[in-house]
Amino acid sequence: MLEKTFYKAFLSRTFNIPVSVTYWDGKTETYGEGTPEVQIIFHEVIPVKEITRNASIALGEGIMDGKIEIKGSLEKLIQAAYENTDSFFHNKKFIKFLPKQKHDEAESKEDVQSHYDLGNDFYKIWLDSTMTYSCAYFEKPTDDLETAQINKVHHIIKKLNPNSGRTLLDIGCGWGTLMLTAAREYGLKVTGVTLSQEQYDYVNQQIKEQGLQDVAEVRLEDYRELGNEQWDYITSVGMFEHVGQENLGEYFDKVTHYLKEDGVALIHGITRQQGGATNGWLNKWIFPGGYVPGLNEIMGHIIDSGLQVDDMEPLRRHYQKTTEIWDANFNAHHDEIAKMFDERFIRMWDLYLQACAASFASGNIDVIQYLLTKGASGKVLPMTRDYMYN
Repeated sequence: MLEKTFYKAFLSRTFNIPVSVTYWDGKTETYGEGTPEVQIIFHEVIPVKEITRNASIALGEGIMDGKIEIKGSLEKLIQAAYENTDSFFHNKKFIKFLPKQKHDEAESKEDVQSHYDLGNDFYKIWLDSTMTYSCAYFEKPTDDLETAQINKVHHIIKKLNPNSGRTLLDIGCGWGTLMLTAAREYGLKVTGVTLSQEQYDYVNQQIKEQGLQDVAEVRLEDYRELGNEQWDYITSVGMFEHVGQENLGEYFDKVTHYLKEDGVALIHGITRQQGGATNGWLNKWIFPGGYVPGLNEIMGHIIDSGLQVDDMEPLRRHYQKTTEIWDANFNAHHDEIAKMFDERFIRMWDLYLQACAASFASGNIDVIQYLLTKGASGKVLPMTRDYMYN
């Protein structure tokens, strides 16, 4: 009875849309005005102490375990919780416990491999053919995912205003689409670094198949261990979210260190305009060691590292659409994925993708491209943005 009382109070102030909740005793209640847009079904009770310890972890694991079933859009439900300032997402009472995080080189490698080494065959199922696992760029509403990912790669490289024959370092190169495009289509000599064995093997294969051995290399190496080498250009997409709050300063210092004088960097990463944050469930199950930094925090590190900001571009709505397409692709291939992983994993991954889409949709997180120079930008970049779109 006390648990039911807690749940009623907890759920009645969580969402900004009407929802119906069917409890473990079979009784249903509606919270909010109007026809319920989403139904939450509790097949089992989640102990109150688990929710008060960390609501995100407790409820996320409840969905993973099948104890909680959602009928309707999970993305809409999570977005409604993010948009409601009274929900548990904004109440420190329900986020007070977070697993301890470490970010030395050994732990960073383990964290990366726990996510990215699930297998190239897994990612091939629901990513597009470019194997790009970051925010796409939809120049036109009709762009499909592959087109938008190719758009993004060119959008990033064009921002550098690159000259053929010069060098580029891609920190956290993923499956290599950006670095290989830069080598193949822009005449750059490229180096990619990753901590993922699966990605390293894939990029090496692509270098050989595309005949780029003379102008492209990939290293299975921590980005902090590149010594005193320097490059004309640096790109880093979806990387700084994984380095940890305590290492952000070092990350931007390394970008400065690896850039030649008058070099240009394009750093693309998830950022919170409201300030840095972690999510207990995401950190425990999806991205161990992950931390989304705040905009002020990022800007402080950029300035302290000696880099100059030449341009910033938020792409939040592009990432919302990207994650929505990924989730649709993921669910469309349920049976194929079920041959690789169990239903608990599938529910977990579906929750992850829809939660990301909801977080971008609500403005809880953003993704921003930072165009940076080592030295006065007038030496290497035009005065207007026109060159980025030619």
